[in-house]
Amino acid sequence: MRSSARVQHALAYVLHARDFRETGRIIELFSREHGRLTAFGRGIRGPRSRLAPLLQPFAPLLVSWSGRGEAVTLTGTELCPRPTLRAALPAGALMSAWYLNELVLKLTSRHDAVPDLFDAYEQALDGLTGAEVAATLRRFEKQMLDHLGYGLDFSSDAETGEAVDPAHHYRFRAGHGFMVAEPAAGTISGAALQAMAGEDFSDLESVRSARAVLRLALDHALEGRELATREVARALARAVPTSAASSRAPAPVPAK
Repeated sequence: MRSSARVQHALAYVLHARDFRETGRIIELFSREHGRLTAFGRGIRGPRSRLAPLLQPFAPLLVSWSGRGEAVTLTGTELCPRPTLRAALPAGALMSAWYLNELVLKLTSRHDAVPDLFDAYEQALDGLTGAEVAATLRRFEKQMLDHLGYGLDFSSDAETGEAVDPAHHYRFRAGHGFMVAEPAAGTISGAALQAMAGEDFSDLESVRSARAVLRLALDHALEGRELATREVARALARAVPTSAASSRAPAPVPAK
């Protein structure tokens, strides 16, 4: 859906921003009713700017803009109190939140509104304020694939069409599905598949299995495009032993 000539107070989040000329910024927004769009913010950098402190990621905003086409011009921003969000993100969850933003940036199309995905994004941000970060990420990954048309069929064998049996094991192939297999490294129990289908990530097996499956499915949807947040997570993981030697409180590594 193309942006209207003038939009007032659209619910949106900042996904990414970069400087533009001396005082401007180019802002990638994710809105509920207008999808993802690029907005030019002119004169919003500097200590006297009223908008700069508001245009921060992970905060619900009411954004106004004008213009059509690939990019619009930002005309106003204000914070939007959202009862669905419990609290601000803790520092340890920020990398995971950036991961959500990068998935939205890489997998959605501009001006293509997907309200259900927006709602799932808000729910994921809220989930990251709690203790079950890995389960929150897996749930969002699954929902994102569903809402964008890449959803997985967890209920049947891709080759035979038979229903998944909780007593059997299955192997996953991106773009094809799940196929019954002998128990081995890399296979997933039918019980874990049933848990994933119901977005039940309450046990370690379902979380680990979902991480492996959803990563393969996301890589297939990304078509070779790399995620910068994964590389940062890997770099942090490599740095943990070094920091642990000098400090007994290493930084947490996001569960990607």
